[in-house]
Amino acid sequence: MCSGLAVGLAACGGEDPDAGTNGVGKLEPATIQSRTVKAAQGADAVHLSGTVVSSGKSYRLDMRLKDDGGTGSVTANGSTFRLLRVGDHLFLKADADFWTHSDDAKSGHGDGAAAEKLDGKYVKVPKGDPAYQRLSTFTDKDVLLDGLLTLHGDLAKGDRGSSGGVRTIELTGDKGAGGTLDVSLEGRAFPMRLERAGGAGTLQLTDWGQDFDLAEPEDGDTVDYGQALPSS
Repeated sequence: MCSGLAVGLAACGGEDPDAGTNGVGKLEPATIQSRTVKAAQGADAVHLSGTVVSSGKSYRLDMRLKDDGGTGSVTANGSTFRLLRVGDHLFLKADADFWTHSDDAKSGHGDGAAAEKLDGKYVKVPKGDPAYQRLSTFTDKDVLLDGLLTLHGDLAKGDRGSSGGVRTIELTGDKGAGGTLDVSLEGRAFPMRLERAGGAGTLQLTDWGQDFDLAEPEDGDTVDYGQALPSS
């Protein structure tokens, strides 16, 4: 019915949905996931924003991450604080209201001196403080991505769409119940948007490989609270 090969492909087969893409859309779901994880692990930096629900608590994240640290903000229980990690050095910055909710302030210890002293300052988090491991997780690119980019159940390909102006293909786990991941069809197969399983949050992942400045705060902006932060 079609007289020529080129005409036949266009008229009989329709447009190729993968024309001009990286070809990931033609791969099997498991291979797409493998390519995506490899691309994410190989990137030097990423901007991660959105919500994460863990252990019944909701966190709003806006973090820029790279191999040797990260910086950004976390909102939890109505309070927002900033985190900055450079190598092993972790800093927390929050306003007086955040510190007022610490156990020290609520008990009246020091007449709120801790809140006034720490207001708007970067507070160095001691490595021996129980909060260090929990807070540093928000600044660790590899730990965050390993924990967030997992789809559960049988993998399948979904619709083609776009995320942040980038053409994507949807990858689902257990028909979406196990999570949904939008994978870039342009350039490397980076994960662009994630809906976590069980309504555990939605995240945007952008600026893959785009470096950013990361430096410890000036001495005048830093407070060393000692061996342990106020309990909060």
